[in-house]
Amino acid sequence: MNPNLTIIGGGLAGCEAAWQAARRGVPVTLHEMKPEKFSPAHHLPGLAELVCSNSLRGDSLDNAVGLLKEELRRCGSLLMEAAEATRVPAGGALAVDRHLFSEYVTEKISSNPLIRVEHGEVAGIPLDGHVIIASGPLTSDALAEALAELTGDRLYFYDAIAPIVAADSLDQGKVFYASRYGKGDGDDYLNCPLDESEYLRFVDELLRGEKVPARDFEKIVHFEGCMPVEELASRGVETLRFGPMKPVGLVDPRTGREPHAVIQLRAENREKTMYNLVGFQTKLTYGEQRRIFRLIPGLENVEFVRLGSMHRNTFINSPSLLHPSQQLKGDPRIIFAGQITGVEGYVESAASGFLAGMTAAALLQGRESAVPPPETALGALMAHITNADAKHFQPMNVNYGLFPELPGRVKKKERRQKLAERALAALEEWKDKI
Repeated sequence: MNPNLTIIGGGLAGCEAAWQAARRGVPVTLHEMKPEKFSPAHHLPGLAELVCSNSLRGDSLDNAVGLLKEELRRCGSLLMEAAEATRVPAGGALAVDRHLFSEYVTEKISSNPLIRVEHGEVAGIPLDGHVIIASGPLTSDALAEALAELTGDRLYFYDAIAPIVAADSLDQGKVFYASRYGKGDGDDYLNCPLDESEYLRFVDELLRGEKVPARDFEKIVHFEGCMPVEELASRGVETLRFGPMKPVGLVDPRTGREPHAVIQLRAENREKTMYNLVGFQTKLTYGEQRRIFRLIPGLENVEFVRLGSMHRNTFINSPSLLHPSQQLKGDPRIIFAGQITGVEGYVESAASGFLAGMTAAALLQGRESAVPPPETALGALMAHITNADAKHFQPMNVNYGLFPELPGRVKKKERRQKLAERALAALEEWKDKI
């Protein structure tokens, strides 16, 4: 048997998998097509590039993704280490400087003596040895064809990227610093308040705006957690006010009142020279983005550092194809990891990669792979992607709805705390066993 592990994809899942296998003594060859070839959404030359946001979402155990991050920290995750080293202020969320994050992971991976990084596109799947496929939602066309042949399934939906604007081009007389409900340091977010007439005009222009058309062969299925803002607007005039533009918990210091609607801007880097329009993923054309988003108070003369765009997201039908260990049922030497399995989100991708690296190391060393219990966030996520209804399978973020119910009666306000406590206890027990 080939004692080496081949990993295809140098994103978050691939890097975490490589790190976990190497720290268990397994030699790894990590294939990354950048910088020789870039996907439509990637621009940085390094590994573990964050694309559509710099946020790793909520850090509290009240949120399942916060629990998942805590489990990964306790298990020695490289990406959680990188996030802590490169984090930027974001209220109750964990956000990072995207450039520093990629540089940190790249240096760690490149300097590990058991990991060899090879650059260039991989067009096929190795015929021998253990392989982790972590090619991500933007898998190249050549590899996607090979995966289609291997699995018989190739599904697409479209992920939308939010625009980024230059801080020094904002009208500071119209925007104000505040985090929702006063969380954080008070300057983690910039807020653009809209009155009712401004809001209604903005929604109207979103609906009328020209969108990038889909090609004939493309089937567009939007993931609910990353819905284009104009798609949300089409669901009803008030939808945005109860979504990304909700004003609840924010008070405009100029009026002393809650605005009719608010657009929040989150710092994209530590220096706060760039801001991301939170929740404003879009498939509007570039020209329409410039026109419509400059209707927002404070953004009339804004400079766009990056405009939004749509990109293909490829994932397999994991419930019909994978074991709970993420091994391919038809060929268990092949393990899938990351968003290509149907986990959605950066933290979830890292978690999938973490488990794939552990599984591969166990297989190569003649040990039994251990799937985490479903009471943990790690286990609940894996149980979902491998046991969901295959006919209606869609990508999923980790959430407390995936966890087994607590025994007995539990007060609603205590449920999440109890689930988190049970998860962390189960995690420690699992760690002791493995």
